[in-house]
Amino acid sequence: MAKTTKKKALGRGLSALLSDPENDIKSAEDKNADKVVGSIVELSLDAIDVNPFQPRTSFSEEALKELASSIRELGVIQPITVRKLDFNKYQLVSGERRYRASKMLGLETIPSYIRIANDQESLEMALVENIQRQDLDPIEVALSYQRLIDEIDLTQEQMSDRIGKNRSTIANYLRLLKLDPIIQTGMRDGFLSMGHGRALINVSDPNIQLEVYEQILKDKLSVRETEKLVRQIQQNKGKKSDSTPKIDEKKQKALKQISNHFGAKVELKVNKKGNGKIIVPFSSDEDFERIKKLIQGES
Repeated sequence: MAKTTKKKALGRGLSALLSDPENDIKSAEDKNADKVVGSIVELSLDAIDVNPFQPRTSFSEEALKELASSIRELGVIQPITVRKLDFNKYQLVSGERRYRASKMLGLETIPSYIRIANDQESLEMALVENIQRQDLDPIEVALSYQRLIDEIDLTQEQMSDRIGKNRSTIANYLRLLKLDPIIQTGMRDGFLSMGHGRALINVSDPNIQLEVYEQILKDKLSVRETEKLVRQIQQNKGKKSDSTPKIDEKKQKALKQISNHFGAKVELKVNKKGNGKIIVPFSSDEDFERIKKLIQGES
C-alpha cells in the first residue's frame, strides 16, 4: 500500500513541476529534464494533440467503445506515450486508441509516458511502435515500413535492426503495396489475408489479378486454393505463348518482299491449322490510298 501511495505522490510532484512556467522543459539538457523525461504522469487530455505522423488511419468505432468500457471498469492500464512540445502542450506518439476512448468517456486526465523528441524522431518512434502492434492489417504494416524508408531514410537492413524483423519479412510486406488499390482495400477491410495477397502478387496482369480477387471473394478460396489457381494461370499463360506457331523461313522471306512492295512493315499472323492473315499498316488517308492502288495494281 505504501508503494502505491509513493507512486501517487510522485505523480503529483511531477504535475506541479510541469505546471510551473519557470520550470518549462523543452530539451533533454534543461534543468529537471531528468525528472520528467521517461516518467509517467497524469496529463490533461486537453493538453495533448493527436500525432500528425500517426501511421494508423482507421479506428473501429465498435472497438473503441469496447476499449472505453474496459477503461471505465479498470482505468487506463498502459500509459500513452507523448512528446513535450511546449509549456503544458504535448503530442501523442502512441496510444491514440486509449486517448480516443478516454475522451469518449469524458475523462479529464490520462497516464502518460513523457518523451522529448524532434519531428523525425517522433515519426520514427510512432512508426516503430505502431509496427509492433498485433492488430494492424498487412497494408498498414506495409505502409509503415514504406514511410520508414521514404521519410526516415532507412534501408531495409537498418529497418530490420530497428524493429527486429527479418529483411525477407519486410520485403514481403512491401511487395503488397504493388497490388491493385482495390485489392489493398480488401486486405484492409479483412476480406483477404496476407497469404492471399502474397499469392496475388505473382499475377502480373492487373486485370487478371482483379478477376482472381473477385473469385476469392465469390468462392471463399483459402490461401492454398488461391496459390493453386495462380499456378494454373501461370501455366496456361506459358502454354498460350508456346502455342503460337513459328513462321517458317519461306514465309519470312515472302513477308520481307511484301513489306518492301508496300513500303510498310507488314505483319503475318498464322494459327496452328496454318490459317492466318497479312496485316498492312497505313499512317494516313493518303498512305491508305497509296496502298490501295498498289493492291489494285494501279500505277
